[in-house]
Amino acid sequence: MTDQSQNNKSVAPPRLVAWEITRRCNLHCSHCRASSENAAYEGELTTEEILSVVDGICQVGSPILILSGGEPLARQDIFTIADYAASKGLRVAVGTNGTLLTPEIAARLKKVPVARVSVSIDFPYPELQDRFRGAHGAFQTAMKGIEYLREAGVEIQINSTITRQNASYIAALLDLALNAGAVAFHPFMLVPTGRGKNLGNDELPAEEYERILSWINDKQIELGEKIFFKPTDAPHYWRIIHQKKGNMQNVSGSYHGSQQMPSRQQQHHGINAMTRGCLAGSGFCFISHTGRVQGCGYLDVEAGNVKKDSFKDIWTRSPLFMELRDLSLLKGKCGICEFKKLCGGCRARAYEMTGDYLGPEPYCIYEPAKMKEHTAL
Repeated sequence: MTDQSQNNKSVAPPRLVAWEITRRCNLHCSHCRASSENAAYEGELTTEEILSVVDGICQVGSPILILSGGEPLARQDIFTIADYAASKGLRVAVGTNGTLLTPEIAARLKKVPVARVSVSIDFPYPELQDRFRGAHGAFQTAMKGIEYLREAGVEIQINSTITRQNASYIAALLDLALNAGAVAFHPFMLVPTGRGKNLGNDELPAEEYERILSWINDKQIELGEKIFFKPTDAPHYWRIIHQKKGNMQNVSGSYHGSQQMPSRQQQHHGINAMTRGCLAGSGFCFISHTGRVQGCGYLDVEAGNVKKDSFKDIWTRSPLFMELRDLSLLKGKCGICEFKKLCGGCRARAYEMTGDYLGPEPYCIYEPAKMKEHTAL
């Protein structure tokens, strides 16, 4: 490993920080990473602690700050936090299940200003959404919340966790997003953590992941500026883009994005920007309700805790993050893949499936050229 002091000098600032400001949630969703309940959680960061960490984040960069949960609107000081972060120059987004939104809350989010609100809709039909979200009326209240956001002039993003249960509805979910006036559609490819482990049998086969990601790329090209797609927990989307374009230029070098994306990605303060696949610990990190810092919310390995160490120290010096940034440490077929600087494989899925966050991405069907060469010998 490179000398730590030299490594610190070259550490790029985070592009995105997702913050579980509370684990409390009014729903009981089948896929919940945090297994959230509608109850108070001990040890949650206080308002003062959160504002102090915001200052710490600003010391290392100016990332998009995603306030999530649990259900972030269940926290009474959400607007204090959002206002403070925005006043420091951070671009603030909020991830919600949508059921607690009111006209007044939507107007306050606009006033902050919150750059975008993502609302989670996993099924385009009320009875299926309600069952998946564990509450009668979850679909209707979320759709009403989206209407309030639209009326307030807040940008809307639709998030959908894709499993065997709803893969056949993805086109209908896209239509729902378009009809709702959403500017972005983010399909989340399930990582079985928390309550999501109970959906292990509903995780899509690797071949189906491939088909859906290919379909998403086709739809992005077809729809252009009408809506922006960003598959999440699916870093091999980048490899698929390149293969479909037949573009192998710069595959083995640094990559800054050559996909034929709509110009919207240069707008909205970069909130649609796509750089490469897995950004865990390199361009992205997650902060839990108790201050635990991870590469992402699904990678259940601690890099540090903001109650004990500064965000800056964790970001620049965490051994976990140093390993995640060093792609030469990747193992198995990810380690020899010509697309690893574009993709990197899902480190959370590798960890959940193999116990090794540097292991191969288990839901990628691609066979690297070096493997083919070895087979041919």
